Amino acid sequence: MEITIITSDTFKINTWSGGTTTQFFMYPKTANYPELNFDFRLSMATVSIEESVFTSLPGVSRTLLVLDGEITLLHENRYAKQLSKFDSDEFEGGWKTSSIGMCTDFNLMTTANTIGKLDVFNPKQNENILYPIKNKWDWVFIYNYSGEVTIDINNQEYIINQSDVLVIRQPIATTMRINAIKDSTLVFSEIVTN
Repeated sequence: MEITIITSDTFKINTWSGGTTTQFFMYPKTANYPELNFDFRLSMATVSIEESVFTSLPGVSRTLLVLDGEITLLHENRYAKQLSKFDSDEFEGGWKTSSIGMCTDFNLMTTANTIGKLDVFNPKQNENILYPIKNKWDWVFIYNYSGEVTIDINNQEYIINQSDVLVIRQPIATTMRINAIKDSTLVFSEIVTN
């Protein structure tokens, strides 16, 4: 089990037609986003115009989770879904997708046989959460959207400040203890690369 912390000053920030996107992690490291040759990518985006069209990403499966604001996703000839804070939608990047509304969202993109899931936790100050890490995942990521927490894994403590990401590669089945130093919002991403 390999554990690292990625600090926010190392993130790549780019613009897209509807706002900005901040890349937290892309695997493998040799992947090039415009070529869509990654197994998975974790990012956060702002949608700062009332109506926007999503970039076409054929061959990419997407999970979008709203962190702030409200947005309606319109998947042409498929369905529309309204998303409020902490709601999510799973869809294919090759679909014609547009949106109405403004928000900040967390994105998990996967390709080929890679699968993943997202969860949100909102521990209050001084609250402790026990969270089981399962060894069926290849990766576990914890993004601290707001607040500050300490995370104890096998008697090793990690401080996760706002906007930082804790990365666990090849996790071993164990239970981590999360202690909120401040009210916090954490996004968990669990990923299997086949």
